[in-house]
Amino acid sequence: MTGQTITEQILSEKAGRDVTAGDYVEAAVDEMIAHDVTGPLAIDAFEDVTGEDGDLAAPDDVVFTLDHHAPADGVEAANNHNIVREFARAYGTHQYEINDGICHQVMIEEGFVEPGDLVIGADSHSTTYGGLGAFGTGVGSTDLGTAFATGELWFRVPETLRFEVHGDLPEGVYAKDLILTFIGDVGFAGATYMTAEYAGSAIQDLPIHQRLVLANMAIEMGGKAGIVEPDDRVATYLEEQAGLDVSIDPDLASDDDATYEAVHTYEGSDLAPQVSKPSNPENAVDVDEVVGTPVDQVFVGTCTNGRYEDIRTVADVLAGERVAPGTRLIVVPASKAVYEKCLETGVLETLVDAGATFQSAGCGACAGYHQGVLGDDDVCLATANRNFPGREGSMESRVYLGSPATAGATALYGEITDPREVETPRYDDHAVADAGVVR
Repeated sequence: MTGQTITEQILSEKAGRDVTAGDYVEAAVDEMIAHDVTGPLAIDAFEDVTGEDGDLAAPDDVVFTLDHHAPADGVEAANNHNIVREFARAYGTHQYEINDGICHQVMIEEGFVEPGDLVIGADSHSTTYGGLGAFGTGVGSTDLGTAFATGELWFRVPETLRFEVHGDLPEGVYAKDLILTFIGDVGFAGATYMTAEYAGSAIQDLPIHQRLVLANMAIEMGGKAGIVEPDDRVATYLEEQAGLDVSIDPDLASDDDATYEAVHTYEGSDLAPQVSKPSNPENAVDVDEVVGTPVDQVFVGTCTNGRYEDIRTVADVLAGERVAPGTRLIVVPASKAVYEKCLETGVLETLVDAGATFQSAGCGACAGYHQGVLGDDDVCLATANRNFPGREGSMESRVYLGSPATAGATALYGEITDPREVETPRYDDHAVADAGVVR
């Protein structure tokens, strides 16, 4: 048998036999996740399969969060929250409340995911878990409800599209800039039903919170999954963050003779900060092409860039300054733990003093539900993952995507600004006292 990619290795282990891209397999699932929008639908599917008194295959492997309409913004949302609460209580699953955080952040902070795991979620950004070296993927609510009952799900083993970045990244360039570069190069559908595998010395040098960004936005180029080869940095992070004693399998890496759909190679020093123009993430350009574009709002948050380090970067740009007149800065932490870290370190105070609106943990305006949605003709620079028409509110609004560093600089001047023009410090996820680990 020829060499395997990381994806083929993980799905081989979960299927109990050697598999290769294109094979169809029944694979054992390690963790399953749903939230307040998809959870009720998955519960309905589960009850259709098993009846109202059916058994969950593994209650301890099922996690629910209340994060999209959180706190509830209407009666329908409140009722959906109660459906999830009642089901979790009845079946003994894990369930996290409003303000606990976005499902993907909670799963990682609470230690549900380890390298080599197979994780499915009724949310397209379940690819995030690949930042830890797991195979994470989004599935439909019906598929998830069926997996609740069986503990397994069928997959077509995806091909792998590899992105290698070598050398050092220049100042002002972060993982968000890398992933926007990749999406811009291959297009919004360029990795459809493939694993986006990220490798090279520049990728391995990234702290965990930035690796998660790469995995998170694999879906924005159609990816079934996104993955970074796990290493000792992952083990250290999981020990400090979640108290897990994880030993990294040295064989959990793509073989030298593994087969790829294609390999895209970059020299880190050649890269520049990126901004995706409305209304598709694939519209990525060097920031200097859009510098000076006036904005009405800057939105910092989401499962892509709502972590402590992201918010801290914005705060350091704005420390002692004020958000530009006429510009709104909305900050939504990805979890309660991130909120508390911002409170403990003075980041929250810095941002509020600068004129930001700092909100409870959750998805915020990312999907256009509430907590900062855009009106007609509003222009926003967001650290989110999508900028389709209407994604953050009005169909007539316009959303640009960028890194937290770009967001901070843009909030300071009220127009899209090159982050290299302001001080945007980097943070190492090993520095427990100042970044990376949230308590």
